[in-house]
Amino acid sequence: MTPPLSPPSLLPLLLVAFNICFSLAASNSVYESFVQCLKTRSNSSDNISDIVYSHSNATYETVLEQYIRNARFNTSSTPKPVIIITPLTESHVSAAVICSNNIGFQLRIRSGGHDFEGVSYVSDQPFFILDMFNLRSISINMADQSVWVQSGATLGELYYRIWEKSKVYGFPAGVCPTVGVGGHISGAGYGNMVRKYGLSVDYVVDAKIVDVNGNILDRKAMGEDLFWAIRGGGGASFGVILAFNIKLVDVPETVTVFKLERTLEQNATDVVYKWQSVAPTTDDNLFMRMLVQPVTLNKQKTIKISIMALYLGDVNSVVPLLAEDFPELGLVTEDCFEMSWIESALWWASFGKGTSPAVLLDRESYHVKFMKRKSDYVKTPISKDGLQWLWKKMIELEEPGLVFNPYGGKMNEIKETETPFPHRAGNLFKIQYSINWKDMGIEADKRSRSLVNRLHSYMTSFVSKNPRSAYLNYRDLDIGITKNWSYQEGKVYGESYFNGNFERLVDVKTAVDPHNFFRNEQSIPPRTIKAWNEKNEGSIPPSTSKAWNKSKPYVMIILFMAIGHII
Repeated sequence: MTPPLSPPSLLPLLLVAFNICFSLAASNSVYESFVQCLKTRSNSSDNISDIVYSHSNATYETVLEQYIRNARFNTSSTPKPVIIITPLTESHVSAAVICSNNIGFQLRIRSGGHDFEGVSYVSDQPFFILDMFNLRSISINMADQSVWVQSGATLGELYYRIWEKSKVYGFPAGVCPTVGVGGHISGAGYGNMVRKYGLSVDYVVDAKIVDVNGNILDRKAMGEDLFWAIRGGGGASFGVILAFNIKLVDVPETVTVFKLERTLEQNATDVVYKWQSVAPTTDDNLFMRMLVQPVTLNKQKTIKISIMALYLGDVNSVVPLLAEDFPELGLVTEDCFEMSWIESALWWASFGKGTSPAVLLDRESYHVKFMKRKSDYVKTPISKDGLQWLWKKMIELEEPGLVFNPYGGKMNEIKETETPFPHRAGNLFKIQYSINWKDMGIEADKRSRSLVNRLHSYMTSFVSKNPRSAYLNYRDLDIGITKNWSYQEGKVYGESYFNGNFERLVDVKTAVDPHNFFRNEQSIPPRTIKAWNEKNEGSIPPSTSKAWNKSKPYVMIILFMAIGHII
C-alpha cells in the first residue's frame, strides 16, 4: 500500500496548481476587460490587441522569454504573468498602469531583464508584465551634451548612438551592453569610469515617470523628492520610468586597457593586498577591476586573480604611473592596448579586436545562464593573513568567485545623501559574489546557492557592518523580503541597500504611492501599509485582494483536482 503523502510532498503540486490557476485567471474576460480598458484610455487608432499577450497568444512564450537573463527564472515551475503588455507609446504605459490597478493585478516592470532575482518578471501573486523594450528612443543634443534616453533602450544602444555623434564624449555606466537603461540608472548605475565621474545617476538632470494615477510627470511636475528617489532608489517602487535626461562626460580620443593574471604561485597575495590600497587612491583616470577565482592548474588547486583596467589616457602615462604606485603588478607597455572609448566598451564586453561597434545594437548577444549574485562593501584593507585564510576557503568551495570594484576618486566627493545610493566616501571597494552553473533542477540550484552563501558568510568579518551594506542593482533576496509589505520587513533590506537614506525613501513612497500599487519582494514600503497591516493583522492589502478574489475559485478547483488525483 502506498503511504500517504506528507505535507512537504504536496508543495510542488501546489505550486503547479497556483501556476495553472494564474493561467486560468487570464481568461477571455480578464483579457477582454483589460484590452477594452486600454482602448478607452489610448488613441482610438491604436491596435491595442497587438501589444497585449495572454497565454493563448502564439507568441506569448517568445515575448516572455526574450528578456529573461537568468535561467533560474525560466523553468516550468516559474510563475508566469497573466498578461504581458509591450507599450509602443507613453500613453500605453499610462493606460496600462490605470487598467492594471482597476482590475486588481500586480504590475511588474521590465526594461532589460538583468535583475539578478527576476523580480521584474516573476511574482507569486497574479500579475502582469509591462515590458518596455519597444520604448527605446535615444535623442542626443550635442549643443548641450545631453541625451533623452527611454528606459527600454540598452546600454549598448546608448553607447553606440553617442559614438555616432561624437568620439570625445561618453557616459559612465555598466559594461554589459544588453542591460536596460531604466533599471540600471534608477538603481544608481556604475561602470568603469566610476572613479573619474561617479555613478550614472550623478548625470541625470531630468526624467519622465508615470505615477500610480497614470499621470506623465517630468522633474518639475514630480517634484524634487520623487526626482531624488528614482535616482538610485529603484524606480519600480514609485512608478514607471519612461526616460532619463542625462549629461554626457568627456572622454579622450585615446584610452588604454589591459588585463593581467596572477596565481598564488605568482605572488597573487601580495598583488591583492597592495591593490586594496592603490586601486581606490591612484589617479582618478584609472579603474582596475579585480576578479578572484578558484582554479585548478596542472592538477593543483590555486587562486587566480585577473585585473582588468581602463585608463582614460595613453599607454605612456599609465605604465610609469603604476610603476610608481603599484610595482608589484609589473605592468609593461606590451600588456597595454590603446584604442578609442567605443572600442574599449567592446573590449570590456568581451568582443574581439576589430569587432564593429554595431554589435552593441544586438540585444541577443547575451548568453543566458543559471546564476546567483551577492554584494558587500569593504572599508578597511584585508590583511595578508586574512587573504590567505580566504584563499583556503575559496579553494574548498571550488566554484564561487569574487569581483572587486574600486571606489575613491569622484565617489569620495559626493555626499551620501545626494542620491539614495549611500555608498560613497569611506568605501575602498565593492565586492560582487558570483556563481554560475549549467545543470537544471532544484538540487543544482540549492547546491550552488549554498556555496555562494557560505563564501558570503566567510567574508563577514572583512566587510561593512551595522548595516552590512549591499548594492541594489546586485539584487539579493537573501537579505530579506517583504511578504506583508510592512515597514519593518522593508527596513531589513532597505537599510542594507540605502543605509540612512531608507527613511526618506519611505517618506517619498508614502506620498506618491500610499496604497503600494508599485511593489515587489524588495520594494520600498509606504508607512500607510504598515498601519494597514497592523490593523488587519497582516492580511492581503486591498490592491492585492482584488486579484486574489478573482483567482480564488480557480485555486480551489485546481487544488481539489490535484489532491483528488494524488489520492
